[in-house]
Amino acid sequence: MFHTDTIAEIAHDIPNLYAFRITGEVGRDDMKAMSEFMLGAFKAHDTVDMCLVFETDAGSKADASLSDEAVKAQAKSLRHVRNYVVAGAPDKAASMVETMGKVLPVEAKSFATEAEAFAWLRQQAHAA
Repeated sequence: MFHTDTIAEIAHDIPNLYAFRITGEVGRDDMKAMSEFMLGAFKAHDTVDMCLVFETDAGSKADASLSDEAVKAQAKSLRHVRNYVVAGAPDKAASMVETMGKVLPVEAKSFATEAEAFAWLRQQAHAA
């Protein structure tokens, strides 16, 4: 299972879902490692769902998304991510996810709790 100092993969039973728990401020090394992990997932699957569960209001460092791997993963996510879900995200991040879901070819949702997010993702998996 994937793990860094501030990001840990969450075990679950939903097909093609990559879920991660954010426990602290995400730095460049954390984001680079998760991006490399997701680039591998994009090679293995045509489409995946992603879920980020926040246990912190810390967010990410300003340069967290500036590695080559992070930029590649962000670009490829437009083709490979079907549903992008956050749970327990700080208000600003939750609003951004909902707004981006309106302009990108990704279903983006924000939920207050992990349980709500996983319930919705289970419904999506059965509908696919």
